[in-house]
Amino acid sequence: MKISVLKEIKDNENRVGLTPEGAKALVDAGNDVFVETNAGLNSGFPNEEYEESGAKIVSKDDAWNSDMVMKVKEPLTEELQYFTEGKIVYTYFHLSGVYKELTEALIDKKTTSVAYETVEDEDGKLPLLKPMSEVSGREAVLFGANYLAKFNGGNGILISGVPGTPPANVLILGSGTVGMGAFEIATGLGANVTITTRNPDKLKHLESDKVKVIETKKEAIAEAIKDADIVVGGILIAGGKAPKVVTEEMVKTMKKGSFIADVSIDQGGCVETSRPTSHSDPVFEKHGVIHYCVTNMPGAFPRTSTLALTKATLPYALKLAKGLGEAVKDKGLAKGINTYKGFITYKPVAEDLDMLDKYKDLNELL
Repeated sequence: MKISVLKEIKDNENRVGLTPEGAKALVDAGNDVFVETNAGLNSGFPNEEYEESGAKIVSKDDAWNSDMVMKVKEPLTEELQYFTEGKIVYTYFHLSGVYKELTEALIDKKTTSVAYETVEDEDGKLPLLKPMSEVSGREAVLFGANYLAKFNGGNGILISGVPGTPPANVLILGSGTVGMGAFEIATGLGANVTITTRNPDKLKHLESDKVKVIETKKEAIAEAIKDADIVVGGILIAGGKAPKVVTEEMVKTMKKGSFIADVSIDQGGCVETSRPTSHSDPVFEKHGVIHYCVTNMPGAFPRTSTLALTKATLPYALKLAKGLGEAVKDKGLAKGINTYKGFITYKPVAEDLDMLDKYKDLNELL
């Protein structure tokens, strides 16, 4: 198969969809690999390393002229022109949370989308979403600690405190990969932490003088958020829109200069006052609260993120390179196919976009 790796064009997206080591694995498996010029440069992988792996360095137009393209983030408007029938685009799509024209273009051009975020493993977990969720959860607390600085508009509280002064209060919404990553950093920095979960009994062992576990219910969140200096939103519904567990009224009760990182923003956000932001313009203030809603948070740490992402995505790329018919024998990988032959094949996306008339079960189309 002809496989290409594209240079990301989203604002300050410095990750790349494949490392040189990953390119070598695909070449060794008998594929032709093409890498857009300087695609990996901002992740610390120059063109020469890809060439040494057996890949060829090509222009953007030539990179798109392949059987499968590997990316990190969803294609932007200027990239839709490259969609063609049967082409596989393998990347994060988050179709329920991004602009609807992307889904419409995938359908119109009969392009096959394989979405990292809906691929499942044998246990029904999301192995390709996990590494970036790990980065984002940790990053959210680190950025929150920085934005509490008074010169950044924050309330002037040092997250760890010092002897004789209280540390910051961190509220973590959700106990999945994002939540537990945020928990690790927040507790490591000495903050007082409240974490929400659907089943508090499973996390009772974490409780201490500085850690509180509560159920993910609006009443409990409404009470906890009043004292929070940092809120990390990590609520996920696989492939679908995130539920709004924090209302605007709750945000109004927060302390002035407190901070919200809505990591769920790719899927629409779990905070009612959130709206997508970029690394160039990462925050906005609403009701005296700083909101950080960057839609490609791991792009801030591209070296770590690219290494972690390739480790997760490469095994599935090798399967896709054998052809879609062979690849879908892996039922978990088949769940990653969001559009195929002009139809949406992942039902939550069709439901969220009110496009059930464009939905067909993948098995009917194969």
